[in-house]
Amino acid sequence: MLLTAALFLFLLALVLLWQSSRQQHAAGLPGGRVIYTDTRGWGEVEKPLYDPVVGLTGRPDYLVKKGKDVIPVEVKTSRTPDAPYDSHIFQLAAYCLLVARGMKRRPPYGILHYPKRTYAVDYTEALETSLLDLLVEIRNLERNEEAYRSHEQLPRCNSCGFRNDCDQRL
Repeated sequence: MLLTAALFLFLLALVLLWQSSRQQHAAGLPGGRVIYTDTRGWGEVEKPLYDPVVGLTGRPDYLVKKGKDVIPVEVKTSRTPDAPYDSHIFQLAAYCLLVARGMKRRPPYGILHYPKRTYAVDYTEALETSLLDLLVEIRNLERNEEAYRSHEQLPRCNSCGFRNDCDQRL
């Protein structure tokens, strides 16, 4: 009887481990331990990452601890592009910057997961410099109120945080 119960518990543990691995793979997560999530399906939403030096706040979908590194993962539900969109790369770079500054360890890369493909994006010095330059440009545009719509996509406009204040909305 005791042997049967032990065998049952062992098999149950294997099934749960396999199912967890499948869910992690389906979400585009690398091997490692999920230490942060911004998806309600996994539990309570974590507080955002914040860097007061550059005035940046963000919530990556996941942070995965892999060895000594913490890897940000952003999951996109839009169509899978041939290459990641620049805006998605910069969003991921922002999460890498927040991880580097908040956890005092620079992630070597971040992950963009689309429905049909996953991209690892190296977090290089050049990408960080481009991100910081872009943040300065955005701050200057906000201060001077000279930001103009850069697309013709109604869904993008509808989900924009500035929609109510924008005189160029679609």
